[in-house]
Amino acid sequence: MTSAVRVPAELSARVPVEQRGPGLERDAVRMLVSRGAEVAHHLFTELPLLLRAGDLLVVNTSATLAAAVDGWSGHARVVVHFSTRGDDGRWAVELREPDGRGTTRPRAGGPAGREVCLPGGVRLVLEEPLSGRSERLWWARVSGPEVTGLLREHGRPIRYAYTERDQPLSVYQTVFALPSPDGAGSAEMPSAARPFTARLVAELVSRGMQFAPVTLHTGVASAEAHEPPCAERFAVPGASARLINAARAGGGRVVAVGTTAVRAVESAVDADGAVRARAGWTDLVVTPERGVRVVDGLLTGLHEPEASHLLLLEAVAGRVAVERAYTAALQHRYQWHEFGDVHLVLP
Repeated sequence: MTSAVRVPAELSARVPVEQRGPGLERDAVRMLVSRGAEVAHHLFTELPLLLRAGDLLVVNTSATLAAAVDGWSGHARVVVHFSTRGDDGRWAVELREPDGRGTTRPRAGGPAGREVCLPGGVRLVLEEPLSGRSERLWWARVSGPEVTGLLREHGRPIRYAYTERDQPLSVYQTVFALPSPDGAGSAEMPSAARPFTARLVAELVSRGMQFAPVTLHTGVASAEAHEPPCAERFAVPGASARLINAARAGGGRVVAVGTTAVRAVESAVDADGAVRARAGWTDLVVTPERGVRVVDGLLTGLHEPEASHLLLLEAVAGRVAVERAYTAALQHRYQWHEFGDVHLVLP
């Protein structure tokens, strides 16, 4: 995707669609539909008419955490974005600074040993950068109670400057979100699924479409330009693997709801092309060169031109299709980001 594309600020969705007028629900967004290089314009409520019996939607059940917590580093106010919990009990975190408008801007994370005071007497100590490529994200150790309890009591959803105001956590949960037994979840909402309502899910099921739940706990998405996604924890249950394999064998299309669902299911493919039950960490980066082995279609939001998500989108749709779709989205003034419109890619 060419970085020459620039998204005007006014095309960022500032509030959820259901807050834009009386009687609106989450499904009242627009949907750009790509089939090859052809582009069509629909409402999201028309999704059941664009799919067919036997198609399978792969959905991410990860719940969104209230992952932003205010703190102090020395005399400076900071905001800690909790991204991912490691197997050793540490957390990957991003330190940001308040921007005076209720949101944050990037700041330097280090050095190692930096201490951050959090509510309730909790102390966080930075230990080492996650990656040799960037010092944006750091592994940190937290003293005191479980971080998940800290987030429940003192956290709020991560939000960025293009949104208008803080929202309750419920606004950032999808209809598919399930609380994890260990309190794990996503630092930011798996937002492609946000427009689904219980009514729309019921209509899809009544028309013969099925759903395969997977889990991928996504970390913070405020990546620097061209920074690849970090490793994330995922699970593809055996029942979902069987559903995916059966749909493919029966001629149905496998449509991933969100790039997180693509990453999860493509991380669970065996050498013979079959999907197997799998859980753990995935560092898979889906690119046009790697391609996709399971997913036929994708429902996703509209992403910034530099985002690594766009490489994944090109892997599913092809570069020409993505460029035509984004040109059309700009021309027709679609809304960007997690509260915005969606893009459906079909074969």
